Amino acid sequence: MRITILTLFPEMFSPLFGSIVGRAVKEGKLAIEVVNLRDYTEDKHLKCDDYPFGGGAGMVMMAQPVGSAIEAIDPKHEARRIYLSPKGRTFRQEKVFELTEYKHLVLLCGHYEGIDQRAIDLFIDEEISIGDYVLTGGELPAMVLADCVARYVDGVLSPESLVQESFSENLLEYPHYTRPVEYRGMSVPEVLRSGNHAQIDKWRREQALAITRKNRPDLLKDGGEVL
Repeated sequence: MRITILTLFPEMFSPLFGSIVGRAVKEGKLAIEVVNLRDYTEDKHLKCDDYPFGGGAGMVMMAQPVGSAIEAIDPKHEARRIYLSPKGRTFRQEKVFELTEYKHLVLLCGHYEGIDQRAIDLFIDEEISIGDYVLTGGELPAMVLADCVARYVDGVLSPESLVQESFSENLLEYPHYTRPVEYRGMSVPEVLRSGNHAQIDKWRREQALAITRKNRPDLLKDGGEVL
């Protein structure tokens, strides 16, 4: 898979290339490129924003740099083009699975008060929000989306790591424990030390249900276990 990120602030993306995702990029299992939109502006001062028509606070990113960058990177419109925006549909695990089917994703990061609507209408396939709050720009949401999708690219993680994690079967993940057996008076549950895999699976599902019922009951109503 190839992920292209369009941004005015490419320096923000260095953390994305650490840890598991960075290793996958180095090993050629995944390609991530960060493109500076200023490289595509026609303004001699590298300007990519201007005052909004109709007045209002802040600045608006211009359509031209966005359009020129996308046309250069994806001239045949073969990629899925996504604008990270608080106006978009909320990002959920089902969307992660959907996006893994594409060979190329183009992620557009907005900034300031947003992007000229014409750029969105002409060049964007969908808008995605990572939650019901507003950030200073789309860079952090782009990193979240890229990281989520990258985990499901073949070879990035072992298949075992993707089984029974949060949001599989509309449940949150069960608790995990490691050594030592006791820490500050608290012990690892005996069932996890029993070697009885049927009982362990039963305990983990019960815990997943209890955590989901407490923290995200909406997931149970959306098709998981009944309350």
